[in-house]
Amino acid sequence: MTLSNNNISRRAMLSRSAQALVFTATAGSLAPLLAAPAARSYKIGAVDCCLGKRSDPAAFDVAKEIGLDGVQVDYGAADNMRLPQAEVQKAFREAARRTGLEIPALFVLELNGVPLKSDPRAEQWLASCIDVCKAMDVPMVMAPCFGNGELDMSKTAEIDHLVVVLKKLATQAEKQGVIIGFENYLSADDNRRILDRVGSPALKVYYDVGNSTDKGRDILKEIRTLGKLICQVHAKDGEHMLGKGRIDFKEVRKALDDIAYSGWIVIEAASPNGIVPDYTAHCKYLKDVFSNQS
Repeated sequence: MTLSNNNISRRAMLSRSAQALVFTATAGSLAPLLAAPAARSYKIGAVDCCLGKRSDPAAFDVAKEIGLDGVQVDYGAADNMRLPQAEVQKAFREAARRTGLEIPALFVLELNGVPLKSDPRAEQWLASCIDVCKAMDVPMVMAPCFGNGELDMSKTAEIDHLVVVLKKLATQAEKQGVIIGFENYLSADDNRRILDRVGSPALKVYYDVGNSTDKGRDILKEIRTLGKLICQVHAKDGEHMLGKGRIDFKEVRKALDDIAYSGWIVIEAASPNGIVPDYTAHCKYLKDVFSNQS
């Protein structure tokens, strides 16, 4: 937020006491984030469609069998977006309660085919999903930009339109207490440029280590560059099983510790031998890497 010149001196006088009040009010919620690395909490989840149960409460039963801590839930297909319905939301909340699992985030997979950068339907769906997050007490919605929605910083008109849309959605998300996780193939620097233009604490980067590795980027450097702008992390490594491919997740853990990240690592990995056996292996591997004993 940009302050006017008339407000700067007043803000300066109030800053020290205001900071003290903010720290006092939020100390409990910030404690895990500010803790030493060995005391931070990491949880391991998976994307529902990777569990073979897109937009289906049965994903929680599969996740429970695998040993996961939660499920990232898709908003639904374009011709069957059921999640805005109260009874469907109730079914997901009941599945989470029954299995003892959590919903770390919702996401709108259809944005890959119906781009946020150009199609008004995408804005409507994401706006609705923000409201659903609020209704379901889910802290975050992920907005993917791949396929038809892939972003090119050289296409100025598209990026300008995207920024306008994200400003509107971020304003809504701020009011609802929801984070928008922006997932794409852009570099860390280009993500920062877009976030700076939007200028809202409700818009952050949903960082996928597999996507950035596919683009030949230094993921450890990017994680440290983005820092507190990262809201959640996807774990995948192309067609490789986690821990047996290109990505050293122990080094990823160190980079995340360096930026004081504490939260979810959500698996979106391959399962060539079957969902349950492979995701059980993925889950065990990541829980070993992200345990406090690592």
